[in-house]
Amino acid sequence: MDKIEKLFKKISKKDKDAILNAIEKLIDENSRKDMDIKKIEDSDFLRVRQGKYRIIFHYENKHPVIDSIRMRNENTYNL
Repeated sequence: MDKIEKLFKKISKKDKDAILNAIEKLIDENSRKDMDIKKIEDSDFLRVRQGKYRIIFHYENKHPVIDSIRMRNENTYNL
């Protein structure tokens, strides 16, 4: 079981649905334009905020690949 699966088992259904909705928007190129996507300093990764969670991803062949989903804290962007 990977870290994302473990996170989904621990969090509330409301948070899980919000994260999955954000991931669906991330996959859809047209919806992606409306999201608050930022590049993480000194890396090739990007992040999108979803409440208190951060979805960290990168692009491969113009498609987003989710690397991790983390609750925001001082260590969130230490990859």
